[in-house]
Amino acid sequence: MSRRVLPFVAAAGLMLAGVAAAQYPFLDMMADRVVQKYQGSTCEQLWEARGKPKSEREQELIQMLRGDPQMRTAFINKIAAPVANKMFECGLIP
Repeated sequence: MSRRVLPFVAAAGLMLAGVAAAQYPFLDMMADRVVQKYQGSTCEQLWEARGKPKSEREQELIQMLRGDPQMRTAFINKIAAPVANKMFECGLIP
């Protein structure tokens, strides 16, 4: 019995993962840009950017993320590993 159910459970899980990824297309685009920014920047560029004010677009994204906890979770889950690794490499976090 469980052998028959397993393929259906796996298919349902994959469909739900696809729906979650497609739920925030703007967020995916912005998360990809953030990751590209960190991966394409030198450590010196990241150190200089720390003190500069955020662009209007970045401020809008931050406001959206503050207002929607699910969107914020999806965003952080997408950028956390690559951004944290780069920050660690550059000495921006201990």
